[in-house]
Amino acid sequence: MFQLENNVVEVGEVFKEIMENPEKMFEMFQFDMRTLCEKALVGLLKLELSQFLGREKYQRIEHDNNKKNYRNGSYQRQYTVKNIGTLNIQVPRDRNGEFTSKLLRKYERYDKSLEKDIALMFLSGLSTRGISLISKTLIGRSISPTEVSKVNKELLTGIEAWRMRPLGGLTIKYMYIDGVNFAMRIDKSIEKVPILVVIGVTDTNHKVFLTLQQGDKESASTWREIFKDMKSRGLRKETIQLGIMDGLTGLEKVFKEEFPNAKVQRCQVHVSRNVLSKVTHSKKLEVMDKLRDIFYASSKSKAKEHFEKFVEAYEGVFPSAVKSLKDSIESCLTFYAFPKEEWISLRTTNVIERVHKEFKRRTKPMEILAGEESTYRILCFIALKLELNWRKAPLGKNNLPILDKFTQNS
Repeated sequence: MFQLENNVVEVGEVFKEIMENPEKMFEMFQFDMRTLCEKALVGLLKLELSQFLGREKYQRIEHDNNKKNYRNGSYQRQYTVKNIGTLNIQVPRDRNGEFTSKLLRKYERYDKSLEKDIALMFLSGLSTRGISLISKTLIGRSISPTEVSKVNKELLTGIEAWRMRPLGGLTIKYMYIDGVNFAMRIDKSIEKVPILVVIGVTDTNHKVFLTLQQGDKESASTWREIFKDMKSRGLRKETIQLGIMDGLTGLEKVFKEEFPNAKVQRCQVHVSRNVLSKVTHSKKLEVMDKLRDIFYASSKSKAKEHFEKFVEAYEGVFPSAVKSLKDSIESCLTFYAFPKEEWISLRTTNVIERVHKEFKRRTKPMEILAGEESTYRILCFIALKLELNWRKAPLGKNNLPILDKFTQNS
């Protein structure tokens, strides 16, 4: 590689080589940069050892109180630096083995900025094995799956602080409540594990994550603990006006007990599925149209009229389907008590279902999640990004024209 003091002939030869193979130009620059960095770092390490010993090389001190400790050659180690590559460093050492560098810490193999990049690749959906495969090309050295996992564990403190953050500064009026299953490694087995999700809507109509917690979504007692935990973190129960959910066992009862001022909106999509499951295939489209007349009516009174017609038309033909709708109809029409521009967002749990789909999409490359803590790291990262996007799209904004499209003929 050429240096500034090289003569014209040498520079000309290098220029000729670059012109014949232009893609090698930056490799040559990188080689020079690595060489300069290696020399600079070794020089600093030697100064650090001199400071530790209290004397320069070859310098003798009378009445040496340092137990006659001396320099003892060096050993080679590699250290990877972002945007530069892997450095081969001759690390000086002392005879007694007491010297430990603060510049180049023991067992560290790459700089801290690379740790952040590794963590971001993992959180963005790449598996530990995938990162290991591409790391040689991206950063100049192979990162083992074990190293990736170790780096990601250091993120857990910050992730956990966000997941369990105080909620006292938020005024929450609505809550979307549901759970989603993930394939997770528990001990030596693979199990389907639910993650319970609660999304809140603030008084300014912005959506925020309130809970991401592993637990049994079919257990009423588990949901009660979830609600109590949110209140212990500062959530004010008196501000909660509505809970949107899909009718999980015991959930509605527990919700009403923990938030006595709130009403319940049962997801119309889930109710429709339950009703249609009790209808013959040839009649499904017809019944679905009738359900749509009920759920997208222009007012609650109109919805009730359509409901009565539904009962009259199908009670003798599909009694089980009609009973299923009767049991849910009041909870399905709660949204009419709230602002019209918000109706389309309050009818169903679509807000939280879209979050579940994003969770699944981003974790699909991993296939199996490596335990509860690993799951929290990934999902919280996704949740934070979603929250940033939600700031630009408050609940109900621009929804009224869409709503009118469905209700103009009802």
